[in-house]
Amino acid sequence: MNFRLIVGTFVAMLAFAGNSVLCRLALEQDSIDPASFTSVRLFSGALMLSILLISIPKLMVQKTAFADNRTDSSALNIAHELDPAELSVNKKSVNPEAFLIKSARLFSLRQSSWAGGLSLFVYAAGFSFAYITLPAGTGALILFATVQITMLSHALVKGSRFSFGQWFGFAMALVGLVYLFLPGISAPPLLGAVLMVVAGIAWGVYSILGKRVLNPSQSTAENFIRASIITLLLSLVFINSMSISTQGILFAIASGAITSGIGYAIWYAVIPLLKAASSASLQLTVPVIATVGGVIWLGEEVSIRIALASISILGGVAMVILLSKRE
Repeated sequence: MNFRLIVGTFVAMLAFAGNSVLCRLALEQDSIDPASFTSVRLFSGALMLSILLISIPKLMVQKTAFADNRTDSSALNIAHELDPAELSVNKKSVNPEAFLIKSARLFSLRQSSWAGGLSLFVYAAGFSFAYITLPAGTGALILFATVQITMLSHALVKGSRFSFGQWFGFAMALVGLVYLFLPGISAPPLLGAVLMVVAGIAWGVYSILGKRVLNPSQSTAENFIRASIITLLLSLVFINSMSISTQGILFAIASGAITSGIGYAIWYAVIPLLKAASSASLQLTVPVIATVGGVIWLGEEVSIRIALASISILGGVAMVILLSKRE
């Protein structure tokens, strides 16, 4: 593993964990309401990813694909006539035709779906409203556990077979999540926890849908655009409780443009260079990093319950991932 790959992977994990810390910082200080945070995050994420896609030729799919795998012949013919280097807008002499072609490809939204946009929106909204009450680390742990359990359950339904060790790991993860939810003084707020579970299921569905796309970066950008359209309804519903400050907007923009937009772009760049088991295992670090961030930036405490649940959940998921690659 080379140095650039290590740095890129580390930065991507920091970005994912940073979403939890930024959201919690914004909502704990009442600098922005959760609906506005969601909207600003999605809009800024869509803008940043669009800029990256149009500016960096390698990120853009070189053909326009439909859901039934047909291609737009007119766009494809024009693309063949262009040198890939000419598609870059990072030049002193900008090619207007290339810029328009790339913009048309992106805003045709043919690398995405409304199901993807809706699941991304549900994740983002549930995430924001959950962090009204949840600590950063607890929220990240619940989100991660729910995403993994959703995806593993889908794999089982589709016919995947677990070994005894994998079943044991899957049971460990479920037991850890149930233990985290048990009533008690150190239990997380129920409403916030349930909202984060909803966010986790939505992200799990989004990840499952994403396995069928040609280009994850372009698909994510397009789904951010779709989710931004949907979030307008959320803003209208909560317009009377809107509360926005400059600090809150900056937190939301940072979450959308940097830790989401740039974070996803970096992650999709390093994934092809990582083994499947490695990429999945590395994501185990996100709840841990978010917990450390919560302790440092928010002064949160780590309870014995959270520590034990983390060991059970992260250890269980690690067993399922690693054992599946040995068979």
